[in-house]
Amino acid sequence: MDTVLISEVGPRDGLQSVKATMLLSHKCAWLSALHASGLREIEVGSFVPAHLLPQLADTAEVVQHALGLRGLTVMALTPNRRGAQAAFEAGVHKITLPVSASEAHSLANVRKTCAQMVQEVREVVRLRNELAPSVKVEAGVSTAFGCTLQGSVDESHVLRLAEALAQAGVDDIGLSDTTGMANPAAVRRLFKKLQRAVGEKAGAAHLHNTRGLGLANALAAYDVGVRTFDSSQAGLGGCPYAPGASGNVVTEDLVFMFEAMGVHTGVDLPALMQARDVLRAGLPGEPLYGMTPESGLPTHFQSTTHSPLGPGTA
Repeated sequence: MDTVLISEVGPRDGLQSVKATMLLSHKCAWLSALHASGLREIEVGSFVPAHLLPQLADTAEVVQHALGLRGLTVMALTPNRRGAQAAFEAGVHKITLPVSASEAHSLANVRKTCAQMVQEVREVVRLRNELAPSVKVEAGVSTAFGCTLQGSVDESHVLRLAEALAQAGVDDIGLSDTTGMANPAAVRRLFKKLQRAVGEKAGAAHLHNTRGLGLANALAAYDVGVRTFDSSQAGLGGCPYAPGASGNVVTEDLVFMFEAMGVHTGVDLPALMQARDVLRAGLPGEPLYGMTPESGLPTHFQSTTHSPLGPGTA
């Protein structure tokens, strides 16, 4: 049976994109509910200055809770060396660094050029090797399919950037459709080129549903061998420095698509729906998206995930 890894990014990408700040107790309850559904990799927050993202100022405390969840890979976003050091000290298992393929977006998002971010990644990898050699370092190439600030992004530039990141020593390199400009043909083409350029370091697909193509793009990535997919419960998320960038692919819909295809996700859909209720309690009034939660599961639906010990124990 084929298997994919669903990497839940709602507690970071989702919460940074809403105006309200979820209480720490609600964040911990949501993480526990997501874990109980069978999700085994969660981006729990971001180590950035509190004045920039006050919604994520308690990330170190969230990490401590997440580290107590059995079998969970605890991941955090770190835009620079200082954030990476804080993440290593907090005890995360994996960090992800956003490296934009658009100069305009890179300057808006992290105040560095693309070349300066590659150098920052080198410094982070060196620091990882010194302080936390077991921690995985992932680079996510943002705006890989286009940018609302710059416009088109040349694929050859994306690939040169990916090769530079591989040489910098990262473990995985993913492609992000930050502004929802991708289409299935472009996804297939660019991921195949990425795989040829960096081999086994070709990593996750981080896709947005801005124009309704999120699931189609995920399927296109799957067709060319991608097996790790970022998504956000209820479709929360976006980028505060990319105008018009709306939410991520909905985790519930992504899991349903793969499970309906007979692809194993390890996620129990009814338990995932229950986690949605916990999210709603923590962010009252916030719009939650997803076709599967609204329509329910078909009566004939058969999940690949069966755990005799209950949801989240597989």
